[in-house]
Amino acid sequence: MNNVYENNMKFLPFLKFLDKYKKILIALVILIVLVISFFIISSQLQKENNESAAIVYDDWIEEISQENPSIENLDNILRTLLKEYPKTGYTELALLNKANFDAKLDNLDDSLMNFKKLIDLTDGFNGNKIFNKMSRVSSARILLSLERYDEALEMIKEFSSSNTNGYIHELTGDILVKQEKNDLAKAQYDIALKKYSDETSKSIISMKIASTGS
Repeated sequence: MNNVYENNMKFLPFLKFLDKYKKILIALVILIVLVISFFIISSQLQKENNESAAIVYDDWIEEISQENPSIENLDNILRTLLKEYPKTGYTELALLNKANFDAKLDNLDDSLMNFKKLIDLTDGFNGNKIFNKMSRVSSARILLSLERYDEALEMIKEFSSSNTNGYIHELTGDILVKQEKNDLAKAQYDIALKKYSDETSKSIISMKIASTGS
């Protein structure tokens, strides 16, 4: 009998704790259940969203693979992807393809618009950093050709000011030359020269450095 009493006494502090904080504990359990349910439901919805986006993307691939793709059809499919499935990789791929397609047709304004949409979709911590970088570099090239030099530099400033690949430093130098900032351009070309490993690229950069007159 004494053993039973002693065992009950051991649990007494715990029972008092439960009684004192039972409302908080119940609320905490409910919160945990809700959070878990949210993630399960979100995961399922995302899976269904991706499956639906894949069907639309198949239409995109079929159209753009034609010998003479319809611009109107491509734009309609892209609008559907952007409206219904903006956070899927299929939409990002379609935007990248469309931007490059527009550039090949020399529709630079449309190409730039689609690259900027892709940048907006892929910006941020969870964004696709590869697509974001590709879009920014491509946008900078288009802006350079349109003589919008400040905007071109703005597009790639986060890369040109850090340790990145040689091409981005070369592109930054090209933009700075157009702005007649030859000293800054030479500094970018010098970095690009160190980054490149093939002799052809090194030779081109060396000529660009010489042309700055710095």
